[in-house]
Amino acid sequence: MTEQMLTAGVLGLGRDGQLLLEAARTSGQFLIKAVADQDQQRAEKIAAEFACEPYTDFRQMIVQNQFDCLLVAADIHTCDEHLKTAFRKKFHVLKLAPPARNYEEALEYVQMAEYEKVRFAIGNPARFQYSYMTARELIGQGHVRNVFLVTAYDEAAGVDRPAWHSDPKLAGGGVLLHDCHQIVDQILWNFSIPQQVYALTTNQAPDKQQRLYLTEDTAVVSMKFTDGLTAGVVATQRSDRGPTRRGLQIYGKGARLTITDDRVILSTDSGQEDQVWQYEETEPDTMQRLLSSFARSVRNPAEHPLVSGAAENLKNMAVFESAYLSARTGFPEEPARILRITRNASGTATSV
Repeated sequence: MTEQMLTAGVLGLGRDGQLLLEAARTSGQFLIKAVADQDQQRAEKIAAEFACEPYTDFRQMIVQNQFDCLLVAADIHTCDEHLKTAFRKKFHVLKLAPPARNYEEALEYVQMAEYEKVRFAIGNPARFQYSYMTARELIGQGHVRNVFLVTAYDEAAGVDRPAWHSDPKLAGGGVLLHDCHQIVDQILWNFSIPQQVYALTTNQAPDKQQRLYLTEDTAVVSMKFTDGLTAGVVATQRSDRGPTRRGLQIYGKGARLTITDDRVILSTDSGQEDQVWQYEETEPDTMQRLLSSFARSVRNPAEHPLVSGAAENLKNMAVFESAYLSARTGFPEEPARILRITRNASGTATSV
């Protein structure tokens, strides 16, 4: 079985990196050859568990090895040049969302991966959660017709964030970019790209001047798709230790879908009892499906296209770019205008 495995290295061994590692092991499709983390003790401990080489220098791990794939869960500001080096070495790359700090950076990665002819996937685990997959099927089958409103929320509670999350230069953004990438991805996955985006963001720091130099911890985003379809996203970072909450509601003519991480509810105006789909799955289960899908796309891209390719995720990044620009200007912004700059990039997904 070892001959069939894809050799891989892992960048970043925090919580998400360890989820990736465990999922890679249980999937049976990856042979982990090396791991890297800036915490030497953690890198050595995990490397011993997986019988692979530990590194604290990301560049050194990439330069000194030849992998089939690189799995990236490192902090977004620590892996810019290392991703480019991996592309040049012809590594296929899976990076957990978000793909970059801003649209320009994401576009550069996409164009480099296309030039080097390697697969570049963005890990959006919600695409592999049964609840969101079921909702997509119900929408596709016409159970919710003439959708006119989508509402989404993400409330992160009790999250211990590193200091760099508050620095716009290092983080690129706050709760919108780092907490809402998957929920925004779900909206765009099902309803394409909005014509206009309007956003309000704030930070609850007590000093008004200080707020100007911090990423946002609260955001409200409105999206206009057509004259008949709008969407709204509310994101906030709470200081209490309650549960983190995330979900979508999709309103159509005569029916409504409510989606959370473990449940889908289809309600109708006909008086029929709600239909409920309840799922019990763990984060490692979802991550294993994500990694198995990536492995199939690497082995046989013609039959198994990437479920969440980086080029497709440029649409998400254009929406975030529009939201942050709108928060500064006070006016609605157009993601399509940002995407137009990619139209001359060969192979880049730019349809809007």
